[in-house]
Amino acid sequence: MSSTTTFKVRPATLRDAKAIAELHNSSVREAFKSMLADTPVPVTPLDKRQAYWREAIEYAEPQVQVALDDDKIVGFVGFDRSRDKGTPPTMGEIWAIYVASSHWDKGVGLALWDAAREGLLEEGCANVSVWLPIANERAMRFHELAGFKREMNTAKTVQIGAVKIEEMRLKRPLN
Repeated sequence: MSSTTTFKVRPATLRDAKAIAELHNSSVREAFKSMLADTPVPVTPLDKRQAYWREAIEYAEPQVQVALDDDKIVGFVGFDRSRDKGTPPTMGEIWAIYVASSHWDKGVGLALWDAAREGLLEEGCANVSVWLPIANERAMRFHELAGFKREMNTAKTVQIGAVKIEEMRLKRPLN
C-alpha cells in the first residue's frame, strides 16, 4: 500500500461501535507507549469505551466517521461543535481522531481529517480546534502539517487514570 492510497470514509453505524472501541484502545496504547516510558498506559475498559461510542453514534454527538481498508475499520474521527466554554457556535472541535498503528503514515488520518473538515463546514463552523497531549509528537506533527497552530496559553494538565498528561489546544480556520 503506498502513501497515495485513498481510503473510503463513511458515517459510523451502531455495528461499528465495538471495532471503534477496540481500535481506540489499541491506538491509545501505541501512542502513549512512547510518551509514558515504563508507566502503564491508562486505557478505558472495552465495554465502557464501546458504550460511549454506541451513544455517540446513536445521537451524533460527536458525529463519527470511520475509514475503511477494504471492509476493515482502520481509523475513526469524532467531531462536532467545540466543548470549550466561551467559544462561539462557529467553532468546531475534533473530539477524537485515531488510526490503527498498522496504517500510520498511509493517508488514513488525512482522509479522516478531510471528512471532519467537510462535516464541520456543513455545520456552519468557521474554525476548528483539537486538544492533544504535548508529548504525542506524531499527533502534534500531523495536526501542524494540516495547518493547526498551537495555542500556547491553553496548556493544562489532565488526569487519565493514575497518569497526568500535559495537553494543549491547537486551532485553525476551516477555509
